Order: sequence, then structure tokens, then C-alpha cells
Amino acid sequence: MDTPRMNVESFNLDHRTVAAPYLRLADLKQLPHGDVISKFDVRFTQPNVAHLEMPAVHSLEHLFAEHSRNHSDRVLDFSPMGCQTGFYLMLEGRWSTEEVAELVAATLTDVLDATEVPAANEVQCGWGANHTLTGAQDAARAFLAQRDAWATVTA
Repeated sequence: MDTPRMNVESFNLDHRTVAAPYLRLADLKQLPHGDVISKFDVRFTQPNVAHLEMPAVHSLEHLFAEHSRNHSDRVLDFSPMGCQTGFYLMLEGRWSTEEVAELVAATLTDVLDATEVPAANEVQCGWGANHTLTGAQDAARAFLAQRDAWATVTA
């Protein structure tokens, strides 16, 4: 399928050729004053084959966003993909895949040790009832179990 080049980087990725789970540098932006932002594709499930359920996505988002900042003050954002197959991790500065793997592993280990989803309530969250700690932990456990495969994006 020959498609025109799109403005959104992930729309140019042939999702049929990737082999999840993986970590992939999706974009590296240099801002006008020289600051750099690294954007990583943290893919949990195989596109168009499997997906994470929304309560697990939502809870992973909360857990990762909160706990990752205990490991680095360079975390800018951790956002879910609409397709529910993974997340985008945005970091200040240039990061290698190996450095990101260490951050992700440490954070997901924190997720496994968590006793609650942070800010999973009506005051701090727009849909506080839409969470599952066990679902987030199951997804984290499955991702961590395949750490040896994280650097391989395509089969």
C-alpha cells in the first residue's frame, strides 16, 4: 500500500511490520532555543491484533505519570495512544533507547508494587471511576516479562 507522507510520524509507520512490545524513538525535536524533546513509542500490544482495555490504559497513565517522575525530573508527559496499544513518553533532552528502557523498567516495577492508582477520584480525575489497578499491573507485568524484546521494533 503506497500512501502519501503524513504530518504525524506514527501515521507513516507501517503498523503491520512492527513486533510489540517495543520501545522506539518516534521523534526528536530541537526547539528554537536549542532544547531537545525525545518522544518514545512505548508499545504494549501488537497493533491491529490486541489492545489494552481503557480502564487499564487510564490507570497505567496515572501510575506511570506519577511514578516515573520519582526516577527522572526530565519526564514531560506520558500519554496513551488512541488505538489503546501503547503510550508516548516525552522526555527533555536526548535519550538512548537503553536509558528509556531503564526508566520504563523502574517505573513499571513501581506499578507492580503500587497499592492504589494515584488520583483515581472525582476531585483529581475527569473519570475517577474508570480505573483498574490489577489491569494496569497485569499489563505492566506482561511488558516487563518481555524486556529482552523491547529493542526490536520489527520482526
